[in-house]
Amino acid sequence: MGTLILVRHASTDASSEGRNLGQAADPPLTSDGLRAAGRLGTALSFELVEGASKMVRLLSSSALRCRQTAAAILGQLTDPPAMEVVRGLREIDYGAWDGLTASECALRDPGLRAAWEADPFSTPTPAGESGADVARRAFPILDATRAWASADPARAAIVVAHNHVNRLWLTALLGLPMADYRRRISQDPGSYSILAFDGDMPLVRRINVLPRAVPAA
Repeated sequence: MGTLILVRHASTDASSEGRNLGQAADPPLTSDGLRAAGRLGTALSFELVEGASKMVRLLSSSALRCRQTAAAILGQLTDPPAMEVVRGLREIDYGAWDGLTASECALRDPGLRAAWEADPFSTPTPAGESGADVARRAFPILDATRAWASADPARAAIVVAHNHVNRLWLTALLGLPMADYRRRISQDPGSYSILAFDGDMPLVRRINVLPRAVPAA
């Protein structure tokens, strides 16, 4: 079985404050986020050794927060591959909701926010995207990467992407209702999930693992 490791980028100021961060801005990781990305790299280097992965690819969203997270991962690998930057993996376009908290969105657009909360897959954000829009551009990339990894048990692909991208694909792979992707799947900043594939059938080995800092002795 080939392996695919799905990573959500580490934290930014927006994620720390609970604000929507889509495509309108491109901030860096916070200092805590950079440290978390380093821990992530250490954890994934062990995961690759444990999985006996010999051929590794790393794909990253074009967003700076993902590229910084990907660079931290590569810095921990013994034989790092080149980073493949893929624009189609970028986060949902929040449109007019970018930079707002959930309560601010509800205050601004109460009816639309209620509809989006009920079914974010079919309901687009104001002047932005729906979950279905994200899936149309991101799933072909993820499916092609899965096909590459599943062709050889020695292959592993690391994909560094975003909250909505990851939750949508995991929901689809697990056969859950797409309208429930925000309710059924969680992806914390700096977390990873591991999927093994034999053809199209996924075996979930880890989900939403968050490497912890080692306490000082």
